[in-house]
Amino acid sequence: MAPRTLKVGCAGAGRMGKRHAMNLLHRAPRSDLVAILSPDAEERKWAKNELEPYGVVIYDNYDAMLQHAGLEAVLIATITTVHAEQAIKAIEAGKHVLCEKPLSTSASISQSIVDAASQKPELKVMCGFSRRFDTSYRDAWVKMDAGLIGHVSIIRSQTCDKIDPTGTFISFAATSGGIFCDCSVHDIDLVLWFFGPQSKVKSVVASGVTTLHPELQKYKDADNAVGIIEFHDSRIAYIFCSRMMAAGQEDTMEIIGTKGKLTVNSQAQRNLVSIFDSTGSRRELPAHYYERFETAFVDEVNEFAACCLDDTTLPMRLDGAVEAVKIARALQDSLVTGDRIWFDGRGERCEKMSVIQ
Repeated sequence: MAPRTLKVGCAGAGRMGKRHAMNLLHRAPRSDLVAILSPDAEERKWAKNELEPYGVVIYDNYDAMLQHAGLEAVLIATITTVHAEQAIKAIEAGKHVLCEKPLSTSASISQSIVDAASQKPELKVMCGFSRRFDTSYRDAWVKMDAGLIGHVSIIRSQTCDKIDPTGTFISFAATSGGIFCDCSVHDIDLVLWFFGPQSKVKSVVASGVTTLHPELQKYKDADNAVGIIEFHDSRIAYIFCSRMMAAGQEDTMEIIGTKGKLTVNSQAQRNLVSIFDSTGSRRELPAHYYERFETAFVDEVNEFAACCLDDTTLPMRLDGAVEAVKIARALQDSLVTGDRIWFDGRGERCEKMSVIQ
């Protein structure tokens, strides 16, 4: 008898949806991709060629996909603005949920997913922060947790995309929530993971520029931005996000402690090949985010399926994803207003004078 697999439907056949679908189909032995949703005719045409021959049923209506016979879980990779609605519908339909980051561009809407999940504790509901599944970040966390670098008080983390000459992300800015919600939410999640749940945000401040794409100004967004997150326990995180790296994808992290520091991908490179030619010596960089974290995305869906099938604890708490959105949203607001935004000891926004030390 063949081992039981998790019957999964994938909502979204855009760039990320296609990648998740192909991973579920070919690289996730404990998952069985049975359905895919897309309202876009061209994406459904792709699915007909690439997925239907394997028995995957194609839907143009999300509610209809939720009714697919035997469906047990939904992987949501649609646009951010519908993440919460689709996640809640899946939970209410009794399906496990793996939702691409962020849960929403609003902390309160993100919290509604947590609230819905709390009503169905038998279900596994997880936000897909892919870097938590990357072997390098995991190794750095283990070393930090073991005390290798002493008490950690400073983290610098960045998400820097290679220049996209088509500027397709400009139209995406209308629904992305801004560069901090779209790019830096990964870095914020890592900071919360490394600092631990006892670290509560005290204030954030951000600044940014539109160097290559002034069109972003109509969305009150930037193509380069920096943010500083201060915590009540005197820890600080420095965030840098950019969409104009010329050489390739540069996602790095520096964890600084009292006895040393750890760096992740501090000298970004595509692989272990070095090139020596008439121009000198150099290393190639990943062309985009997925190339850098491809294996992490595969491990993510495999670990999620294992938790669903074996009823084990998920590798991250869902409420942490809400905290990441809350901080990202505050950074984006600070980027627009130029003001420092303060939080009290309960994690609620407040005036500076009422900050609880």
